[in-house]
Amino acid sequence: MHDIIREKFIRLIKEHGLEGEEVTVKAAALSPEQAIGNPEDKDYPLVKGDERLMQAEFRGSKGHAFTDRYGNFSGRLADIAEMDLNNNFRRAIFISSLNAVMNHLGLAERTVHCKDKQPRECATELASYIKENYGQPKIAMVGFQPRMVEALAPHFELRVTDMDKVNIGQEKFGVKIDDPARTKENLEWCDIALVTGTTIVNDTIDQFLIAKPVIFYGATIAGAAELQGLNRFCPFGS
Repeated sequence: MHDIIREKFIRLIKEHGLEGEEVTVKAAALSPEQAIGNPEDKDYPLVKGDERLMQAEFRGSKGHAFTDRYGNFSGRLADIAEMDLNNNFRRAIFISSLNAVMNHLGLAERTVHCKDKQPRECATELASYIKENYGQPKIAMVGFQPRMVEALAPHFELRVTDMDKVNIGQEKFGVKIDDPARTKENLEWCDIALVTGTTIVNDTIDQFLIAKPVIFYGATIAGAAELQGLNRFCPFGS
């Protein structure tokens, strides 16, 4: 998918006359407090320190990308659009920059992660959203998001896979967290898939472009979802 998104992004910046400008996009790894504020719950990956949000800024607009490989970067927009996306760090730079630019152009909303009490409120709204739109589906969740699992588990049949070895095999809110090796089986079992937008950064997203309904969640996939027409749930991002 990255090649398709890159082509559309390059076309977009050319249409708006941005490709020849000396535009600088800076991406810096945010601290947990900067990224998610101070929620009461402390079991989010961002708070535990396992991963970070990269933040790109472009003409006053910001874009986030969730990643396990993070650091600082600055460069021209044209260079970022042509960047070799061969690891999570480079993909995080590209995706956060894409989000910032699309937000600036008014083409993508909620490109910045929500904070404080909002993740819990988001999970509550997600449960209602699924009930209203899908009834009582079996859900295959990809990426352990604690508040979402907490909100969904009492109401739906739920299977969860996660890449964090600390979570694998553990029971969270009555649901055993599976190894990613179970992903294919879970996708065959489910009625709908609930997938973290981080898959656009860790290069696993293609396996979730399936015939069944898929809901991608989070700020990371904001720009890509708009470009590709993907169903995205993110009510409280900014």
